[in-house]
Amino acid sequence: MDTLRFTLTRVLKGILVLLAIAVMNFFLIRIAPGDPASVLAGESGAADPVYIAQLRERFGLDKPLIEQLWIHMKGIATLDLGHSARNNRTVLDMIAERLPATLLLTGTAFVVSLILGVVLGVLAARRVGTLQDTLITIFALIFYAMPLFWIALLGQVLFALKLGWLPNIGYATVGANYSGWAHFIDVGRHLILPATTLGLFYTALYARIMRASTLEIAGADFIKTARAKGLGEGYITRRHIARNAILPVVTLAGLQAGQIVGGAVLIETIFAWPGIGRLLFDALMQREYQVLLGVFFVCSALVVLFNIITDLFYRFADPRIEIAR
Repeated sequence: MDTLRFTLTRVLKGILVLLAIAVMNFFLIRIAPGDPASVLAGESGAADPVYIAQLRERFGLDKPLIEQLWIHMKGIATLDLGHSARNNRTVLDMIAERLPATLLLTGTAFVVSLILGVVLGVLAARRVGTLQDTLITIFALIFYAMPLFWIALLGQVLFALKLGWLPNIGYATVGANYSGWAHFIDVGRHLILPATTLGLFYTALYARIMRASTLEIAGADFIKTARAKGLGEGYITRRHIARNAILPVVTLAGLQAGQIVGGAVLIETIFAWPGIGRLLFDALMQREYQVLLGVFFVCSALVVLFNIITDLFYRFADPRIEIAR
């Protein structure tokens, strides 16, 4: 019952947060330089004032700002995110088409980085001061400091162009028309480079936090008591140290689970991955307000959703935490 009440409370708060974000995004987009009507008119070669005025009327940009906001908020309430005049499709359909690819990329990067980060952090803490600890620490520092675009380019040059082990860009092999397991393997090969590139930064971050947290928990009194009882070091690490040390990592991972979608914009552009990050970049270049606002709203909803899931996971990670508070 407490869990249900907590979940409902968080969902209601999340809805209010989403509405506030939608309003802020609307005004931020409107004060940004550029005009979608002028861009479309320029591309068509008819950038005269009359044609631009007609386009502004067609997009509803000639209406008062408050009226535009009201139309936008009503659309969000009914899941009508608008229409893309350039693509002649609804924004919701465009996002729904691209979202699975982004979730596949970010979900894979997130899960792999979390598992590797926790494992490397524990291994470094168990052999603190040794060569193993030093190598893991150096690995974490290097990939924490290196820009994502540089890691992406290095991966493309080494593994795609030089060695030829992995595909360079894309979601699947063009024209191959694979099905079944062949299609699964083909997508998996295309996924390795972008997911690894996106996940390396988070792996390094989680490893550093897990190492520090493990060292702190390892010096606690209840761990000394467990050792005094004669329990094995492996058992103590799995059941006592790791379970308590992972809580700070879970907190940070929950906050970044939604943010990683934003980080996918750069990766999807470099690797030509057909997700909403690439859609966002294209919409920004083309000044498509409705597509931008739609993608922003979906990304915000994902952040709120992942935060709620993280809070619920706390209950399972450590039952001592009172979730209803």
